[in-house]
Amino acid sequence: MSTNQVNAVNTVNPINGTLAPADQDAIMAAIGTIKQKLPFLINLSKDQRKGMSKLGNKTHGFVRKALNVAAQNPGVLPATFDVNQMRSHTQLFEDLTPIKLAIGQLKKQLDDTVIGAGNQAYTAALDVYAVAKSRFGRAKLETAATELGQRFRGRKKAATASVSSTHSNSTPAPPKP
Repeated sequence: MSTNQVNAVNTVNPINGTLAPADQDAIMAAIGTIKQKLPFLINLSKDQRKGMSKLGNKTHGFVRKALNVAAQNPGVLPATFDVNQMRSHTQLFEDLTPIKLAIGQLKKQLDDTVIGAGNQAYTAALDVYAVAKSRFGRAKLETAATELGQRFRGRKKAATASVSSTHSNSTPAPPKP
């Protein structure tokens, strides 16, 4: 992310919030309650997910129609076919879908806020580092500048190697004071 992009995020969407420990505990308890209310949730491996059909709008309509056909024609289906189980799975899918949407939107906001807060904290830390390295802060903050500079140790070597091998520097250097 370029400095202009970082500054654009900080000025467009500044995050001014705090999370008290009691609120964090309450949120974690609410998540625990959600998990408790959904004891049938499963975990699938990547391979299992790849092998399963995903229901979109058209497929969901197909399932609903097939359920109606199965319910209206029980004698045509094999005796081992359980219409009630199909009805239960279909209903669970329909009940979980709006919850998934709401939690998905919340997750995106949470992800974006974590990224934004981290970005703002890192940008502020870079400002502190720049001042510590500058002629204004060097006398008082020399030790702090050295310690903060450990974050960027090895970047110049990596950038030099990158330039010599690819003739382009893709590793951004820390901001100059």
